[in-house]
Amino acid sequence: MEKLNNEAILNLIQGAFPNDVLFHEEPYGLLTMEVTATKGHEIIEWLKNHEVLSVNYLTNIAAVHYPEDAGREFAVVYQLHSWKNLFRLRIKCYLPKENVSIASLVDIFPGANWMERESYDFFGVEFIGHPDMRRILNEDSMDYFPMRKEYALEDDTREDKDDRYFGRNNQ
Repeated sequence: MEKLNNEAILNLIQGAFPNDVLFHEEPYGLLTMEVTATKGHEIIEWLKNHEVLSVNYLTNIAAVHYPEDAGREFAVVYQLHSWKNLFRLRIKCYLPKENVSIASLVDIFPGANWMERESYDFFGVEFIGHPDMRRILNEDSMDYFPMRKEYALEDDTREDKDDRYFGRNNQ
């Protein structure tokens, strides 16, 4: 079989999910697609089970906070890999801050368990259907999600964080 290229992969996905691929690009040659969040699970399951594409490895799940992007404040980013066909792709699903939840992939890729917990722990993304949705790295007592861009970068109460020591004017 001839090696699949990004155009062929995109055509197969758009053929199966014509209304759910909202945007696509190829930064540095990596096929990157934005898909509807409600279909993310279904699309990824389809990619894994597709006899030609055979996307059999979930490399990473990450979350990103875009506080200025109204209605799309959070993104869940999936990095996927087909060992059989030697290609990678990235899938992004955007979520509004009013409902930061998306279907879990643990039923498709058991290794998603800890990656989803990390995205929950740092960004507050709820993965629906996850078997153990709780913090994994931070203290259970934390009542916030530290990677959200809602917090100051530096603690104003610390005396060792004087701007003069960092070459900034203290005006």
